[in-house]
Amino acid sequence: MPDTSMSFRLSARQEEFRQTAEKFARDELRAVAVECESTGAPVSAATRRRMGELGFLGVNIPEEYGGLGVGKVDALIVLEELAKISPASAFPVFESNCGPTQTILYAAPEWLKKKVLPQVCSGDYMVSVAMSEPDTGTAMTDLTTRAERKGDKLVINGTKRWCSGAGYSEGYVLYCRLEDKPGGAGVGAVFFEKDTPGVSFGRPERFMGVHGFHNAEIYLDNVEIPVENIIVPAGGVSDLMQTFNMERLGNATCSLGIAASALEVALEYTQERTQFGKPLVDFQAVQLRLAEMKVDVDATRLLIHRAAVEAGDGLPTMMDTSVAKCFANEAVRRVVANGMQVMGACGYSSDYPMEQKVRDSWVWGIGGGHIDMQKTNIASDLVGRRFSQR
Repeated sequence: MPDTSMSFRLSARQEEFRQTAEKFARDELRAVAVECESTGAPVSAATRRRMGELGFLGVNIPEEYGGLGVGKVDALIVLEELAKISPASAFPVFESNCGPTQTILYAAPEWLKKKVLPQVCSGDYMVSVAMSEPDTGTAMTDLTTRAERKGDKLVINGTKRWCSGAGYSEGYVLYCRLEDKPGGAGVGAVFFEKDTPGVSFGRPERFMGVHGFHNAEIYLDNVEIPVENIIVPAGGVSDLMQTFNMERLGNATCSLGIAASALEVALEYTQERTQFGKPLVDFQAVQLRLAEMKVDVDATRLLIHRAAVEAGDGLPTMMDTSVAKCFANEAVRRVVANGMQVMGACGYSSDYPMEQKVRDSWVWGIGGGHIDMQKTNIASDLVGRRFSQR
């Protein structure tokens, strides 16, 4: 059941998590983030295992599967602190606590949970999602990648695009067509591993920001997997979208981490930098921008945590996650814009941290469900019916 105490303060346990994550981010992740930014490479296996040692990769995964078994808010608190340094460097934590690992936790058969989840929690294994295709992004019901049943096997053919972790992660949750039924009636999800024959990967995408957020195409050429690898059968696309709500909260939290750190950078800069004989923060125009940044950061955090608390032991609702994600994705763009403005030329210079935060801020309103689609979801829930996009 949801916690209805309405407390807006972190518990002692949550504050301990936050401080532990903050210390790791400051002392260990900062150097990793610099390397990811300069090379575009994802975090190393050693860093991932270190995250596992600290419990960051299984915060909201039950103890029986190797996790800590505590709440969703705790997991999002950890993710926020790491995303303040770099959301790309926080990617393993994002995927385990909010991404396709959660689809396995809530929807996969028991044998798959026991095989994958303990390895995820230790940092020895990461799971990514393969959803979009070259001609299919938001329209999940139009997927053409096919998993055809042949006896006790599934034979998969198709191409996936915009797959975060492709070629880096060990396991994949694949959204595909399992039956020759129109639209979502034929769509489900299966699990395959990186080294399965017939699986190959394209070159890493080159993005404006989030360097180190490894993304590439996946090519599936007569890939054979056991029928038992079906996670969600044909017609279960609504179930897939429900598990994907946790991913949207993770997306929103990455926006939050960027925004919160941008506010910290702007506060420090405007108190140190002087013009006309006084600190920038003494000018009212700067004060107003800083105040707007604070309002956006706090409102974003409250909406994210509300969605997580309301979910209880289940999954967040579409309405709560759409509201949180939509606001977070737009708020982070406002926050970094204000931060860059109060820092002037230094905010635009790559010698200062704000420039990277501006570049890193934009992707979240595109991935995980476009901002405008979140607004359509919100309107649909308000009136009690879905709107056809065709």
